[in-house]
Amino acid sequence: MREIFKIYRITELDSERLANAINEPHSHDFEELIIGKHGQLEHFIDFKSYLIDPPFISFVTRRKIHRLKPLIKDGKCEMWVLRFKSEFIAETTFSLYTSFHDKANIPMQSNLCFEKLDTLCNMIYDEYILESSDLAVIRQLLNAVFTIIDSERRKLNLNYNESKKIQSSTFKNFLALLEEHYKEAKDVNFYAEKLFMTTRNLNLICQNVLQQSVSEIIEVRKLTEAKNLLMTTDMNIAEIGYELGFNEKTYFTHAFKRKSGMTPTEFREEMQKLIS
Repeated sequence: MREIFKIYRITELDSERLANAINEPHSHDFEELIIGKHGQLEHFIDFKSYLIDPPFISFVTRRKIHRLKPLIKDGKCEMWVLRFKSEFIAETTFSLYTSFHDKANIPMQSNLCFEKLDTLCNMIYDEYILESSDLAVIRQLLNAVFTIIDSERRKLNLNYNESKKIQSSTFKNFLALLEEHYKEAKDVNFYAEKLFMTTRNLNLICQNVLQQSVSEIIEVRKLTEAKNLLMTTDMNIAEIGYELGFNEKTYFTHAFKRKSGMTPTEFREEMQKLIS
């Protein structure tokens, strides 16, 4: 996506068109928010398939493998799709990464809350289609959208404490380093030294934010990338392991099975069945 921000509606016509189009699981270089008003959404994400009734919201973070199928239900299909680059609302986006890391889809319980979101989306759209649209206005309205969503999450008690703890600048810097080096064979000492702190303090911060050690977070990041490569490439198991810093296929297979409960080959076969 070249633009820093984009918004559009999905209607019954779009649902019919997408039903007949090639629609493979994919990732993208932008963030994506889907707000469902009518119809139904079949969403493959986090390596599972979900069928979601409106009203709902779904947030897809950058690089996450997913597939959307908007469906007509009771003769209707109406959804908002908002796409934006991470830097458009940088601090808000960072908070969202942890809040939505394993709960991409959220049913909306409050009709009043959803009406506010729908109103804000209409306001954003009206500004977006202007010939001289003001991105500053769109940014403020988009932040308001996520403020309302966060309020609804608090009522549903979904990861609220986790999303508040994410404010740690040290943890943010750790994630940035991890994204740069996770394919390399780097241990906890490497990240602690880069952040000018002890391994103990870095582990404490990670435990406070995600209830995981640094080593566990590194493993999860490698495992997620391994799953992405198993789904989207024809690379063999040894090649994927080597890509992620595992010099031996058996060690990679063992680590993968220990974290996911199945071997890489079994996972690839399971995903092929699920998305076919």
